[in-house]
Amino acid sequence: MTDTADSTTKVADYPDARISWGHSALRIEIATASDGTLRLVRLTPPGDTGPTCGPEMALPLVELTALGHGSGWSGPRFTGTAFGTRLRYRDHRSGSRAGWVWLTVELRDRASGLTALVELTSPVGLPVLRSRVRLRNEGTEPLVIQSVSSLLLGGLPVPDALDVHHARNDWLAECRWHAEPLRDTVADINVGAHQHDSRAALVLTGRGSWSTDGHLPMGALTERGGGRTWLWQIESPAGWRWDLGEHTHGTYLALNGPTDAEHQWRVRLAPGTEFTTVPGALALGTGFDAAMGALTSYRRAVRRPHPDHTTLPVVFNDYMNTLMGNPTTEKLLPLIDAAAEAGAEYFCIDSGWYDDDTEGWWDSVGAWQPSPRRFPDGGIQAVLDRIRERGMVPGLWLEPEVVGVRSPLATSLPPDAFFQRDGVRIGEQGRHQLDLRHPAARAHLDKTVDRIVGGWGVGYLKLDYNIVVDPGTCAPGDIAPGAGLLGHAQAYLDWLSDVLDRYPGLVVENCASGGMRMDGATLAVTQLQSTSDQQDPLRYPTIAAAAPTAVPPEQGAVWAYPQPGFDDDLITFTLGGALLGRIHLSGHLDRMSEHQLELVRDAVGAYRTIRGDLAQAVPFWPLGLPGWTDEWLALGMRVPGGRTSYLTVWRRGGEAELRVPVGHLAGREVRADILHPSAADAGSAAWDGNGLRVSLPRVPAVLLVRLTSGG
Repeated sequence: MTDTADSTTKVADYPDARISWGHSALRIEIATASDGTLRLVRLTPPGDTGPTCGPEMALPLVELTALGHGSGWSGPRFTGTAFGTRLRYRDHRSGSRAGWVWLTVELRDRASGLTALVELTSPVGLPVLRSRVRLRNEGTEPLVIQSVSSLLLGGLPVPDALDVHHARNDWLAECRWHAEPLRDTVADINVGAHQHDSRAALVLTGRGSWSTDGHLPMGALTERGGGRTWLWQIESPAGWRWDLGEHTHGTYLALNGPTDAEHQWRVRLAPGTEFTTVPGALALGTGFDAAMGALTSYRRAVRRPHPDHTTLPVVFNDYMNTLMGNPTTEKLLPLIDAAAEAGAEYFCIDSGWYDDDTEGWWDSVGAWQPSPRRFPDGGIQAVLDRIRERGMVPGLWLEPEVVGVRSPLATSLPPDAFFQRDGVRIGEQGRHQLDLRHPAARAHLDKTVDRIVGGWGVGYLKLDYNIVVDPGTCAPGDIAPGAGLLGHAQAYLDWLSDVLDRYPGLVVENCASGGMRMDGATLAVTQLQSTSDQQDPLRYPTIAAAAPTAVPPEQGAVWAYPQPGFDDDLITFTLGGALLGRIHLSGHLDRMSEHQLELVRDAVGAYRTIRGDLAQAVPFWPLGLPGWTDEWLALGMRVPGGRTSYLTVWRRGGEAELRVPVGHLAGREVRADILHPSAADAGSAAWDGNGLRVSLPRVPAVLLVRLTSGG
C-alpha cells in the first residue's frame, strides 16, 4: 500500500507488512523478511528502474544492542543475534506537514516490552531521506541501551562497483575529501566458500566534544559506470559512527550516533521512558555534485529560519592576522572606520575584550565583563556606539561553555553545573566545562546574553569553543560519560534556540577553533559557521573550495584577510577565495593605501551583486573535490533556473592556462563575465562551447566568473 494522505493515516496490524511511501522525488518500499523483521528494500528516485533488493539482502529497520540482550559491535553484525531482529511490526502512520512527508513505523519486542518508532521524513521534491529512531520502554524492567542505529540501508551494489568518499577534518585543514575503492577496505573473502559475510568494514567515528574533529560526519558512495550516488550526514553535536561493509552479496550502510564501544555512551531506559537517536540523512543523485545539491537544499529546509540566510551581510572580524585577541579602543577605532569604508555591515570584536588580568585571560574567563584597561574612555559602549555610527551592527566574541579555573564563577556556581567524572570536576587546559543541562549554568549564560544583547545592543555573537573533553561527563543520572556529553550538547542547542527566540534578529556564528563543530545539528540552529582558523592565504583555498560540502554557502564564513604588506595579486587572491561563501573580512585595512583599500571595496562590491543568488545556489566542483596541494582548484555555484552559474578558479602553480569543464552548460551559448578581480591584466576567461578556458599569468591568482546561458 502507498500512503500519501495529507493527514495522518493509520494502518492496522498485519503479519506480512509491505509499505510503499514517498513523493515526487523519492520512493521507499519496506517489506517483511523471512525472520519476521521489517526491512528497507527500496530507496530510489521515482525514475530509477533498478531492481528492488530482496528482503533477505536488506537489513532490519533498526539495529540496537542492550546489556544482556545480544551481541555488541564487536560481534557478527547481521547474524540474527542482535536485539534489533526481535523487533516485529506493530503499526505505521504517515502524513504530510509544511512541505514535508513523514512515515512512522512502530516495532515492538514482546519479550522486553521495548518499542522502536522509526521516524522517516523527507522534504517534498528532494531525493533526501531523514531518519531517526525513538525507543520507548513499555516493559516492566529497565533496559540499558548500548547502541541504536539512526538509519540502516542494505542491498547496495557490491563493494567492487563502488568508490567511497570521506573527509578528513583537522584543525587548520578542514574538509579534505578523499576517494578510494570500497573494496580496498572491505576485502573479498569469497563469501560463498565461508558461508557468512566478511567482518571487514570501513568505519569512521567522531571523538570527544569537538563533533567534527578528525572527520566530517559525512560520506558518500558512487557507483562506477552508472554514476548513482548515496551521500549521507549524521546530525550529531557529539559522538557518531558510520559503517560500510558487505552483506549477502551487496553493500550495507549503517549510520549511528554515539555508541558504548566507541564513545562510552549508554542510556538506561526505565519503564515508561524514551530515548531518541540523532538523525541521519541520506541524499541520492546521479553523481556526487547532484547528490550534494540535494543535500544542500535539504540543509536549508531543515534549519531554523533567519533573515541572515537571505541577506548575507558582510562581516568584519578584528582577529585573524590582525588584532589576534588584543583589542583596545585605540586599535579598534581606526579599524572600524576602515571596515565601514570597505563596505562591511557587521563589525565583530573578537577575543580579549574582557581581559583585564595581567596574568592572561585564558584560565580566568567566564564573567564576560568588559576590561576598563582596554576601553578607558567611555568603556566598550563607546566602541560599540562607534560601530553603529559608521552604519554597522556591533558583534562580540564569547566562549560561553567554559569557565577558567581562576574565574570567581568556578567557585560560585554549583559543582553539578560543570562536567565531572566520578564526582571530580574535569579540568581541561586551565578551564572547566559548563553542563547546560544544569539550571544554574543556563541561568548564568542567559544573564550574560541578556546583558550583552539586550543591554548593550550587540547584534552578532561569535560563539567559540576551544577545549576538547573526551569522552564526556557523568552528572547525577548519567550512567556513561558519552551520554552526558550528548545530553549537554543537545541542551546547549536548546539554550541557543531559546536565545534566538528572545532575540530573533541576533546573528550567531558557530566556531570551535574554526571548523571543529561543523555538524548538521548545530548548523540547523546557528546562522554562520567558521570554516577554519587557517592563517595562510595560500592554503585557505582548499578549505574554501570544499567547505560547501559541509555547510551551505550562505552559512560558510571564509576569512579574507588582506594586508598592507601584500602585493595586489595576493590581496585579490585572499579576497577572491571568500566570494562564493560568507566573506569574513579582517586585516589591517586602516593601514592600507587608498589603492589597496579600493581593491577591497571592489571585491566587496562584487560580492554584493551575487549574494542574493548564493542564498539559493547549490555547489559543484568542475575539477573534482580539491586536493590539499592541488595547483588549480575550482568551485562553482549553480543558481536555480539554469541560466546563471558562478565559478571561482584558483591557480597556485602549474601551467598558466587550463580548461575547466562545466557539464551542465555544455553545448549552450554562454557569456562569461569576470567579476573579480577588476584589473584588466589579472587573467582571462572564455567559453569554448563546453567549458571555460582560463588564463592566469601570475601566481597566486584567482578569478570569479559569472556564466550566463542564453538557453
